[in-house]
Amino acid sequence: MITVRPANERGHFNHGWLDTYHTFSFDQYRDVRHMRFRALRVINEDVVAPGQGFGMHPHANMEIITYVLSGALEHRDSLGNGEVIRPGDGQRMSAGKGIVHSEFNPSQSEPVHLLQIWIFPDRDKYEIEPGYEQKAFPDEEKRGRWRLVASPTGEDGSVSIHSDARLLVTKLAPGETLPLPLPAGRHGWLQMATGAATLNNGDASGVALHQGDGAAISEESSLSLTATEEAEVLYFDLA
Repeated sequence: MITVRPANERGHFNHGWLDTYHTFSFDQYRDVRHMRFRALRVINEDVVAPGQGFGMHPHANMEIITYVLSGALEHRDSLGNGEVIRPGDGQRMSAGKGIVHSEFNPSQSEPVHLLQIWIFPDRDKYEIEPGYEQKAFPDEEKRGRWRLVASPTGEDGSVSIHSDARLLVTKLAPGETLPLPLPAGRHGWLQMATGAATLNNGDASGVALHQGDGAAISEESSLSLTATEEAEVLYFDLA
């Protein structure tokens, strides 16, 4: 079963300094039909204006992944971490029993375009010490294949999260096809970060997906993704 979450049906707010789209209910956007998918709680597509950002604010009981598509985002937190996240980096913050952080666009001329992702942990927040991890995943490692960016074990050089979930990313050229990893009994969420593609399960017509679209996948045994234009795609393998 494939259920598409169209980009133009997401929650949308333009605050001037922040233009944001919410795949799932978040903050001022509430829709009981779109609260989460499995452990995946938030996918926010944000464009932050130059010199603007989110001031210090708290989080708890969540695994947070920030994936920058263009520009740069400066992170600071109550653990003393201070990093700049750039396109292709995998950044993970485990909020655990509590952490405070800020995210700021350090450029005075260019906006930053990013996806912020929240995943529920698989244990009580008081069992998780707050933590931070960031690694670079170059484009050549994603071209025409799935690159593991986040996993429970940190395998294959991925960042580690406290959840039975894996994040994979690919970049596809027009006409390029890639099978989706679909382990038995698992569920998937496909998020079109940029570009367009067709999701095919043997039906000649396939399912057309464009930038910002998402697709929930369950009870499918064989799927492939074919780019119809240059595309960057995130895929979540979920329990």
